[in-house]
Amino acid sequence: MPSPPVRSRLSADGRELLTLAVPALGALIAEPLYVLADTAVVGRLGTAPLAGLGVASGALLFGYGLCVFLAYGTTAAVARLTGAGESRRAADQAIQGLWLALILGVLLTVVGTLSADAIVSGLGASGDVAEQAAIYLRVSLLGAPAMLLMLAGVGYLRGLKDTVRPLQVAVGTAVLNLVVELVLIFGMDQGIGASAAATVVAQWVGAACYLIWIGRDVRRRHASLAPRLGSIGRLLTVSAQLLVRNLSLTGTFLIGTSVATRIGRVDVAAHQVAFQVWMVTALTMDAVAIAAQAMVGERLGAGDVARAVSIGRRVIAWSVAMGVALCVVLLAVRTPVAGVFSEDPAVVALAGFLLVHVAFMAPLGGVAFALDGVLIGAGDQRFMARAMVGSAVVAAAAMVIGRQADLGIGWLWGAIWLFMGARSALLGLRFVGDRWQVTGAERQ
Repeated sequence: MPSPPVRSRLSADGRELLTLAVPALGALIAEPLYVLADTAVVGRLGTAPLAGLGVASGALLFGYGLCVFLAYGTTAAVARLTGAGESRRAADQAIQGLWLALILGVLLTVVGTLSADAIVSGLGASGDVAEQAAIYLRVSLLGAPAMLLMLAGVGYLRGLKDTVRPLQVAVGTAVLNLVVELVLIFGMDQGIGASAAATVVAQWVGAACYLIWIGRDVRRRHASLAPRLGSIGRLLTVSAQLLVRNLSLTGTFLIGTSVATRIGRVDVAAHQVAFQVWMVTALTMDAVAIAAQAMVGERLGAGDVARAVSIGRRVIAWSVAMGVALCVVLLAVRTPVAGVFSEDPAVVALAGFLLVHVAFMAPLGGVAFALDGVLIGAGDQRFMARAMVGSAVVAAAAMVIGRQADLGIGWLWGAIWLFMGARSALLGLRFVGDRWQVTGAERQ
């Protein structure tokens, strides 16, 4: 049978990309609403709680960011196996990923709880800011196993090109978090710990949804629900490069939070506002990258390199276009947005300035996030780890130099610019070559 015309294939790919990306966009926007809701509500409690939230959320981002390979690695592996017709092996991948997530989540809870005071102190917090940060961190860590189970679950569903159910979970749990938080803080006059508790409740509800759905799917595919230590160990080994990548990424932002904390209370509060808005813009553009992970992985699993490359180009174009649109919107509403998160005029003014950085960085972020999606889908973790380490070293050095020279919060965001630029350049050079274009059920 002759192949369909190239134009027809591209059109079909575009429709599929849109079908996957729209629900993924909804889910990605909903996910950071946990912290955005916490930021908006806690900001009403005062500058010290807001600054404490900034410190604690930086530590949580670091911990969860290290484990995001549970989603990314699972998506790529499941998509490849599905493309190669290995559905039972794909289901087995999901089960072992869930067991690994549970083990890592319990470890994260125990270690983080015991070292909470040392963590916030190491990030530069002191006095009432450190006290508020430690409270939020300890309570939040009770949800760590649930959060990692959700990461593994969403990775499996995305690998099957199901982005609708992750959207349902993200929206439902975000609403639940906000409702419980408002009741506890404003209805029952509780403090920052109540904000974290609301998030924990929502996370466990979300984890339960994924466990039910995946359990049913796995039984249909006749895969075992039992843990296999050998398989879990191999999964962890394969994910080592993604772990290095994630460590470099989250470590860079953790250093940024630490630097902002040492500049001053107003600075770290404003940085928290700007960073959370930046996370929303990043995740918005990441929607098409999420779709690319599944589509590129499936195409390479089926041996269709040409369509994988075509999808990659389309993803880059769409992501950059979204970045430009977000830039325009943010420049128009940056001051009102800053005012949503704080009543302190100094915090609002500084956050408004930092949001200019966020706005103009959005198109550049579009390039980096799109290429992340393509190369993750291809399973090119080794190169991605090296590229992220190099970018992180340069950016971290700039942050530290800026702090030592007392160059202020603007220099810190200049270092974030440098980080995003280096990532985009290195990943772009990889994409224009062919070394990422490995076909088959598994990348050797």
